[in-house]
Amino acid sequence: MSLTAGPRGASVSFGSRGTFLNSGIPGTGLYSRSRLGAAPSRPTAQSGKVTVGATVRVEDDGTVSFLESNGQPLSDYLANLAKRQQGAKIRELLEQTSAKINEETEGLARIHCHTPRPDETPRYSPPDFPEPQPNSPVLKAVGFFAWILGKRQQIEAENAEANRQYESDLTRWKTAKASFEAQQLDEARRFDERLRTDSDLMHEVFAESLSSIVWPRETLVSFQIDNSGKSIAIDVDLPEIEDLQRKIATVPERGYKLTLKEVKGKALHSLYAQHVHGVGFRIVGEAFASLPSVMEVTLSAFTQRDSLTTGHVADTYIYSVKIPRAAWSEINFGKLDAIDVVATFERFELRRKLAKNGSLAAVTPFEMP
Repeated sequence: MSLTAGPRGASVSFGSRGTFLNSGIPGTGLYSRSRLGAAPSRPTAQSGKVTVGATVRVEDDGTVSFLESNGQPLSDYLANLAKRQQGAKIRELLEQTSAKINEETEGLARIHCHTPRPDETPRYSPPDFPEPQPNSPVLKAVGFFAWILGKRQQIEAENAEANRQYESDLTRWKTAKASFEAQQLDEARRFDERLRTDSDLMHEVFAESLSSIVWPRETLVSFQIDNSGKSIAIDVDLPEIEDLQRKIATVPERGYKLTLKEVKGKALHSLYAQHVHGVGFRIVGEAFASLPSVMEVTLSAFTQRDSLTTGHVADTYIYSVKIPRAAWSEINFGKLDAIDVVATFERFELRRKLAKNGSLAAVTPFEMP
């Protein structure tokens, strides 16, 4: 943004020695000069006023910093000018920053809302025919000099040959393209069959589906599909509760600052429970959508905690669930934002110890089939 400094009887000067306020009373000859701050880049003065470039930055603790173009803090005088002249834009920045922080936090509980329907089976995507269509020939014109020089017949013969070659090339191209498209149609039919029988393709498709998910925190997934392709066992390495974004921001009615409140206690445990169940929900949904032959998903989710028996950090399972496709299909995927994802898992065969404050205790997972 830019500010204009220099009210009637005063102006601001900038130089290598610093920023100065030049105050004078018109018609009196009285004049004073006082230092305002460190030297910014040189501005352009017009009619006793200068335009100053400045940057407004919201810090991690919610405070607002006013910076010169060289990154140095703006003087208090210019910072106050910025607030008066650009107050609406600064508050707009604060509102946008607040919304972004809250969206990050609240989004942790909405991971499941992007889960695909179980009937959204992958389809074969054929490549485009690689050979470009032949271009029509540029025929030579039979002009006046061609008639005079007796080259009309020669030019007409060359044009006829160019047309003949073009028609031949076009026929060959159409034949090759039709053959290619028929081959791709056959590949599409074979893809649907292989997706139900070829374990290598099933692994490839499901792995690609998982890799396309952008998780807000690191989430690692391993899986094993049985030989018949009827079931899949999935292990999920979840983020730790300490890794979650846990701030809620508000913009006070007065002043230029964000108020940040940390999510703690029961609210934090509840947020974590919603997030880790949402992660599992999304992965189960991807499995049923990607693998049409799979009739049951077994998913076990773990985190790293200090062992009560050894004191060392160890993998600790916090829930394990078995979900049949038929029961999964009963969920209304058009209203995922309306479901309680933690409670949804109770519809299935579930091993979980959920305390009243939302914390999750260790459980023994289902065995891999």
